[in-house]
Amino acid sequence: MEELKILSAEFKIREDLVGNIIKLIDDGNTIPFIARYRKEMTGSCDDQVLREFADRLQYLRNLQKRREEVCASIEEQGKLTEELKSAIDAAVTLAEVEDLYRPYKPKRRTRATIAKEKGLEPLALHLFGQEKQGDLLAEAAEYVDAEKGVESAEDALAGASDIIAEMVSDDAALRKQLKEKIFAEGLLRSDAATEEDTVYRLYYDYEEPLRKIPSHRILAVNRGEKEEKLKVKILCGEVSHLMESQFVRSGSYAAEFVRAACEDAWSRLIFPSVERELRSDLFASASEQAIKMFGMNLKQLLMQPPVKGKVVLAVDPAYRTGCKLAVVDPTGMVLDTGVIYPTPPQNKTAESAAKILQWIDKYKVDCISIGNGTASKEAEIFVADTIKRASRKVTYMVVSEAGASVYSASKLGAEEFPQFDVSLRSAVSIARRLQDPLAELVKIDPKAIGVGQYQHDMPPARLDETLTGVVEDCVNSVGVDLNTASPSLLSYVAGINAGIAKNIVAYRDETGGFTERKQLLKVKKLGVKAFEQCAGFLRIPHGKNPLDNTAVHPESYPAAQKLLEILALSDASPETVHAEIVSRVEKYGRAKAAEACGVGLPTLNDMIPELARPGRDIRDDLPAPLLRSDVMDLSDLTEGMVLKGTVRNVIDFGAFVDIGVHQDGLVHISQLADRYVKHPSDVVKVGDVVEVRVLSVDVAKKRISLTMRKDNK
Repeated sequence: MEELKILSAEFKIREDLVGNIIKLIDDGNTIPFIARYRKEMTGSCDDQVLREFADRLQYLRNLQKRREEVCASIEEQGKLTEELKSAIDAAVTLAEVEDLYRPYKPKRRTRATIAKEKGLEPLALHLFGQEKQGDLLAEAAEYVDAEKGVESAEDALAGASDIIAEMVSDDAALRKQLKEKIFAEGLLRSDAATEEDTVYRLYYDYEEPLRKIPSHRILAVNRGEKEEKLKVKILCGEVSHLMESQFVRSGSYAAEFVRAACEDAWSRLIFPSVERELRSDLFASASEQAIKMFGMNLKQLLMQPPVKGKVVLAVDPAYRTGCKLAVVDPTGMVLDTGVIYPTPPQNKTAESAAKILQWIDKYKVDCISIGNGTASKEAEIFVADTIKRASRKVTYMVVSEAGASVYSASKLGAEEFPQFDVSLRSAVSIARRLQDPLAELVKIDPKAIGVGQYQHDMPPARLDETLTGVVEDCVNSVGVDLNTASPSLLSYVAGINAGIAKNIVAYRDETGGFTERKQLLKVKKLGVKAFEQCAGFLRIPHGKNPLDNTAVHPESYPAAQKLLEILALSDASPETVHAEIVSRVEKYGRAKAAEACGVGLPTLNDMIPELARPGRDIRDDLPAPLLRSDVMDLSDLTEGMVLKGTVRNVIDFGAFVDIGVHQDGLVHISQLADRYVKHPSDVVKVGDVVEVRVLSVDVAKKRISLTMRKDNK
């Protein structure tokens, strides 16, 4: 198969493995399942590679389908030649196929089709042939026909020119050549469309080479144009020689006529079309980069380490309506809710502090989670001052509340907390975000989480597909507690949709919970295939079988038990298994052990850490989030001050870092490291705790410039 060879070359994967991956996808297996439990068949491709593979496979199949449709359409017209069919079969993009189809594609009435209706096509073809000798007007006069609307020889020549212009415009090879030249040498130009000062002022008199303009600037310029603040166009150099060299024959009496028709084709037909295509291509490429960046940031946000085993008090800040409070226990259960008024206009700080201190004592609060919205700074100052007087050690963290209002007003929020009003649901969400970011944030549309750029300009279907894939990969890589997970969390598990997720919750409510994975087969509409896909990602702590609390798939239980047996650990305590399994398997030999257990080496390697630490959370191995006990103000910052901060967003030109002053500071890409950085994501990711130095502070504009460089440049 052609697609097999192409995918093998592009992804640098052996053809036999490519064939396996295609079959696994075609058989309805999910990407998380393939990535985790079919490594021997894929060469251990990770989920990101597999998603890109699946996208490319779909594109190639769409391309082949379109080739066949185009060939069939041209065949019906009786115009399909072997040469044309070979060109269509050799086209490597959908755009190339459409360019080849252009001359044969049914058109709306154009100037050329109208001229053809008047019988002027023979004249156009004769003149386009550009014989040495002839007389334009005399030849055109033969086509004068008042009944057809050709009143004069000039009318006939005008119609013939329109036909030639369309023929030149429809030439696929020329269009490809022009697109490549304009992209290589052209400029994107933007000018002001308004006299008012806007955020787009940088682009009021701006131009940059098409081949060099970064994606974030393309998106900014497009948005400015959409909002009617900018006028945007493509500038290109002289291209007439390309058309003349192909279509104009010097020495012919019709050469100047054909040259004029080519110029008309360029200005009226080709350039407007090519400009649209190039700008569309630029936008598509920029969108793909922005979506990729959004997905990367979302993954890091979702995979931030949970603050486990802590009682958390949430403060959802506000001014007039007061700060909403919610206390949740280490499992996320709500213990209490309330409202305090420490911020303007009420300023009831003493009364509010008394309530906070009382709850800290009553519920043994360990940490306070503060939303970063309106009045967050005042709330943070109040909390930092109050916890100094607490009877126990309490820290706090400002967390992003992006999407909390969306969740609290949603049907899901109402179902989960029907007894609370919207604002108190937000407070609960803010508390749980600190305890387990993944479990809480999956309840919210990923687009509302606020770690992207220009997400409202992106193709919605592509953005949703990518972000949903990211959430799926995160949920499945961490695993889900089958007896406590919300329907929202369960719906992202491989093989489980929203309906099955609700059925799982209904089953555990009826039975008192799952004690073993195989009970999943009793859940309504969860069949054998769904069980195969989901079972390995669902955990049952304290179940009948310890393996049910691991990422070992039920199909590999015999292999896992065999491994423990050959290592003499079948009857060992969990502590002994944890301490001994790695050294014993190394002594025995991994390849030998894999063969003895009847599994591949990748499966064995995945199995060992699961047996060593049942119930392990891969996020526990990541750096802990930065918890604070004091607060600073923007005015406290001075040039050269060194601070620790948390990366909140990574974008194409740098990273925004929360340093505890309510306003995130920007580390420009040039300040991320002492070396050249191709892209910020090569150095930092969302959730990273980094050390930064203050370069400058603009209090009036609330701008903080930071550096992570050590060389003082």
